[in-house]
Amino acid sequence: MPNALATERSPYLLQHKDNPVDWLPWGEEALQRARDENKPIFLSVGYSTCHWCHVMEHESFENEAVAKQMNESFINIKVDREERPDIDLAYMAFVQVTTGSGGWPMSVWMTPDLQPFLGGTYFPPEDRGGRAGFPRLLNRVSELWTEDREKLETQGASVVEQLQAGLLPRSTESLPDLAEVAELAFKQFTDRYDHHQGGFGSAPKFPRPCTFDLLFRLRRHLPDDRNTRAQEMGVQTLIAMGRGGMHDHVGGGFHRYSVDDKWHVPHFEKMLYDQAQLAISYLEGYQLTGRQELAATARDIFRYVLRDLAHPDGGFYSAEDADSAQADSNEKKEGAFYVWTESELNEVLGADAPVFAALFGVKELGNAMSTSDPTGEFRGENILHRTRLIGEVSGEFAISPDDVGVLRDRCLARLFKQRAERTRPHLDDKILAAWNGLMISALAKGARVLGDAKLLDAAVRAAEFLQTNLMDNDGRLVRSWREGPSQIPGFASDYAFVIQAHLDLFEAGAGGQWLASAIALQKTFDQLYLDSSSGAYLSARAGEQDAILSITEDYDGAEPSPNSVAALNLLRLATILHSDGHRDRAKAILTALGAVLEKSPFTSPKLVAALDLCGAEPCQALIAGDANSLRGPLDTAFLPYLSLIPLDDQARALLTPHQAGLDQLQTDGEDAVVQLCRGTVCRAPAKTIDSVTALAEGLT
Repeated sequence: MPNALATERSPYLLQHKDNPVDWLPWGEEALQRARDENKPIFLSVGYSTCHWCHVMEHESFENEAVAKQMNESFINIKVDREERPDIDLAYMAFVQVTTGSGGWPMSVWMTPDLQPFLGGTYFPPEDRGGRAGFPRLLNRVSELWTEDREKLETQGASVVEQLQAGLLPRSTESLPDLAEVAELAFKQFTDRYDHHQGGFGSAPKFPRPCTFDLLFRLRRHLPDDRNTRAQEMGVQTLIAMGRGGMHDHVGGGFHRYSVDDKWHVPHFEKMLYDQAQLAISYLEGYQLTGRQELAATARDIFRYVLRDLAHPDGGFYSAEDADSAQADSNEKKEGAFYVWTESELNEVLGADAPVFAALFGVKELGNAMSTSDPTGEFRGENILHRTRLIGEVSGEFAISPDDVGVLRDRCLARLFKQRAERTRPHLDDKILAAWNGLMISALAKGARVLGDAKLLDAAVRAAEFLQTNLMDNDGRLVRSWREGPSQIPGFASDYAFVIQAHLDLFEAGAGGQWLASAIALQKTFDQLYLDSSSGAYLSARAGEQDAILSITEDYDGAEPSPNSVAALNLLRLATILHSDGHRDRAKAILTALGAVLEKSPFTSPKLVAALDLCGAEPCQALIAGDANSLRGPLDTAFLPYLSLIPLDDQARALLTPHQAGLDQLQTDGEDAVVQLCRGTVCRAPAKTIDSVTALAEGLT
């Protein structure tokens, strides 16, 4: 019989509905049952495309004997971390502090009043490699609960108290010094940079797009030699990632991270938030360098997302799994959908195979070397990665570079068609407000930089989907949607990322209604999550929604911190609206989190980018008339301190109270005019492409 998860909408919870474990979803019913039965809670947190979550389910949660132990001694609760990031944040902080590491699946034992006393991640079904087996842990915790419950409760309360003290924002008395922070950030990035392979640190290597946000903005704070170095570190890492096996050369998009330090062997799941942020990184790299390889990678990401992650009505799904069924069995294996034997490639590509093999490092015995694949999981298989340049292969095979490019594209198209006959990985088809906000921003920027109106159309459709399906009657965001909206309220990241998306839509020319929506959402965000005592935003508030900790995020990891994005949003609104109030609130965030900026900018690069924008002179480009006819030079240049303000009727109505003279900015028979304003000084309107190009060049 299915357990209580059978009525849930989360794909992750539904994956566990047939487990013999008596799982309950997080909620008052489960918590009250723990109190009534006087049992400890076992909390298991994961997500539907998590490889090790699948492993632990198969080994332990599908095991009748283990399930019997769990059901007799514990109230067992399943949480989708993507639906409830607040719960995940709190208990992950406990696991990291008590074990020194974290990850998913996350396993936590706690008292009925939610005080955690033991935690970890994946546990094997028996003692293995110095790690306690899951059944033995269950027995031991059950014994301790019976024999020494008071000690466990005291221990849990003490750890939570210490955690809360450590999670308080570390403020500075005033705004951190931008020059000093930039200098330290450059040093911390340089010290960690892999000069041979690109990226920062050793294996496993994660993309962490917030890194590029800052490296591309450090330029104006460093002497010429280091200015160039900062940009080079970002661009070379993007190129290495784009050529590596972490990039799906056949179907587009990026896998989650690289297991090795060469960007070759990936962990094969694909996440929407990675696609969104990496698209922006590649677009900005292209703006800075003009390298078509970077623009092509951004287009490749968009093709993948719009083809495979798009809901028919406009929103975007969350992720695709790493595992899928193998061709010769129903057994799932990581990467089965993506890898190739040499014989498979030869059969599909025929006479083109040798040239293709030279381009993508194909080998008879497989190309995942032991250093990249220590467990031998991909022995005999090839993970496509660009090992040689077209010019090199052209010379070896006496084929023109253009013909090599045509052959490459022809081969990839054949492989895409052949791969479509394989069993696809599981799709997590829930739609998250925050991650959709990131993707909308990417599409809006892509439309501007690549001049592709279809991308803006897709961004608008997704934003309209969110307004229709993930916003309640009071204008508050809902966290997730799958066959209908969830009952989970939007969190700080949802508000920050969706506000950013609406500002990006407005600047891309989608209409003044998106500026109005951003302003309204910012007010709601302030009401719900602003911590008046610190000036920063809370991701969770102790005592609300079962939260045991008040958490103010400052770490820019796989996703940016909501505080980093909120500070950037407030600074953009301050420039657009000429609002000292918005600027002051942004400064309050930067001061509240000032200690991390001064000591460890490497951990919060997006927050440093906000400090950078705060130190820049406010700059606007007001566009009256047909924006598309003149804005091209402003869209294709890298101008991170410029706010574009297309003046349709709604934008004029919103902005006229804040900025004098807008009624005088008219086209006067021209298709469009662009007026550049820096600080309180506005230049004469520009009416030709050449004059707008000159404006853009003056801002780079």
